[in-house]
Amino acid sequence: MNNEGYDIAMIGLGTMGRNLVLNMGDKGFSVSGFDREIDKVNMLKDESGQRNILPVRSVEELVKSLKKPRLVMMLVPAGAPVDAVISDVLPYLEKGDVIIDGGNSHFTDTDRRVTELAKKEMNFLGVGISGGEKGARFGPSIMPGGSKEGYESVRKIFEAVAAKVEDKPCVAYMGPGSAGHYVKMVHNGIEYAVIQLIAETYHLLKQGFNLDEDELHDIFSKWNSQKDLQSYLIEITSRIFIQNDEQTKKRLINLIKDSAKQKGTGKWTSQDAMDLQVPVPTIDSAVMMRDLSVYKNEREEVKNKVSGPDGKNIKLGKDEFIKKLGNALYFGMVTSYAQGMMLLKSASKQYKYDIQLDTVASIWRGGCIIRAGMLSQICSAFKNNNELNNLLLDDYFAQELSRRQSDVRDVIKTAIDAGIPVAAMMASLSYYDGYRSKWLPANLIQAQRDYFGSHTYERIDREGVFHTQWNEEE
Repeated sequence: MNNEGYDIAMIGLGTMGRNLVLNMGDKGFSVSGFDREIDKVNMLKDESGQRNILPVRSVEELVKSLKKPRLVMMLVPAGAPVDAVISDVLPYLEKGDVIIDGGNSHFTDTDRRVTELAKKEMNFLGVGISGGEKGARFGPSIMPGGSKEGYESVRKIFEAVAAKVEDKPCVAYMGPGSAGHYVKMVHNGIEYAVIQLIAETYHLLKQGFNLDEDELHDIFSKWNSQKDLQSYLIEITSRIFIQNDEQTKKRLINLIKDSAKQKGTGKWTSQDAMDLQVPVPTIDSAVMMRDLSVYKNEREEVKNKVSGPDGKNIKLGKDEFIKKLGNALYFGMVTSYAQGMMLLKSASKQYKYDIQLDTVASIWRGGCIIRAGMLSQICSAFKNNNELNNLLLDDYFAQELSRRQSDVRDVIKTAIDAGIPVAAMMASLSYYDGYRSKWLPANLIQAQRDYFGSHTYERIDREGVFHTQWNEEE
């Protein structure tokens, strides 16, 4: 092992950090690694084998092991831990060195760090990484943003360790500042939406038809074999249903509490979309339903106080309904990607990222959690028209959604009659119907706002901004 001139360093040797180090080692890069928890340093040492990996016990030793310009990457929790690592490592770095944040930092924090380190003539990269622990080990999707010079310093490493689709690495420079972390944030927002849509299909099948786990496995496996629905999230869903609990030997899914946690990236997507006035209702609904799920005790109490259908009032035949449900799931997935891409387009303009949406779709095709067959068509849509404002304006997706929209309506009506909540599906259809509406009742909203608050309005028959002294009496 060579203790000098290592290619890159990693601070944070949890599952993601350690797996990414091993991935880099597999690709022939020399890596030094540090963690404040000595057990994690020792674990890396045990797993390194013959790879050129150097576990160290101090930040100083870590930095001294690197060749110049020094590449110091961290995979630590977002927020204060990131700033703490930067403070620890800065005294040992110099002009031209690169600090890389591979965690899920909020994009505003990344912008601040880019600016602060630029003043010290150092390069900072905010890098979104998707794929979970397996992706980190064998090939994630990587979304770097920040200093272009800094990215060029680490580009060969990232291209080597990233997932490959058609022999092309699933990594590309997203843009300056916080572009990389913003793209990852939106990725996670879409992830929230698709997960919720899948959960709603599960709810309808389980409660509406009382299907067992083997039947659910077969349905999701079949969907995943279809070109239009093939996706990582549908694939793992099919596997989840047939996983047995090691202790009880029962199906594990039935032993998991129905209360979903979240780390915040879905919420961040909704928050910034509202700031930019970009509608992302399917993502919003997914965040809301996770929040609602946490109120487990209240839900059980309310169940005994209010009335409604019992979830069994499904009149359609099972086979017919499953076909319609698959179309509804596709419809919701497309609208989720459409909302996310529309947000990226708006954010790119607002924050001067210059994000290329076809590139984003391309690197999401492999490694990441939201990889899906439809991303190739999404990539083509934006490559064919880089001015495309929304996937619903693309001829292919417009035709596909139009063809399936009647099935979505049937599924939602069935869910309503059965008393089964399908918030994300409803939001997807409302988005579709709202976006295709030549007229919306926003004129009444403007009239009300002007009535009680003199907020003014525009007219359809003349230019200008107007205010009316509204009649207070009939």
